[in-house]
Amino acid sequence: MKRPSWDEYFISIAKLTSQRSTCLRRQVGAVIVQDKQIVATGYNGAPKGLSHCDEIGGCLREKLKIPSGERHELCRALHAEQNAIIQAATSGQSIEGGTIYITHQPCVICSKMIINAGLRKIVVADGYPDELAVELLEEAGLKVITIEEGDE
Repeated sequence: MKRPSWDEYFISIAKLTSQRSTCLRRQVGAVIVQDKQIVATGYNGAPKGLSHCDEIGGCLREKLKIPSGERHELCRALHAEQNAIIQAATSGQSIEGGTIYITHQPCVICSKMIINAGLRKIVVADGYPDELAVELLEEAGLKVITIEEGDE
């Protein structure tokens, strides 16, 4: 049996977290880590107490045929990264200098939040079609590291 690296371990937890997602389009999970300790987790879904898309007749972005990576403001859901950052904030946990593990590359909105939250490392399992996000992260000195379980 091979013991997973820390990156593999936390990516697998992000993947597990994504299973709580209520999004009809893409299930995303995020885990924020400080010093190899989980500080917060998040998954994409409607704000607390509000109906999920499957409860109100489906996804508006699907109905409008909006391509992935565009018009995020038309989505009911908060993204996994946003929920993880909010969870850390509401529990009074600093995430500055930490690492965020995400099942998918962050969009431009989440990338801006990650930059301003002071996170220093981003590890993802899959890509996402948002070139502006990549440009902003590179300008901020943040590299997106793609890792699959089993990679070394």
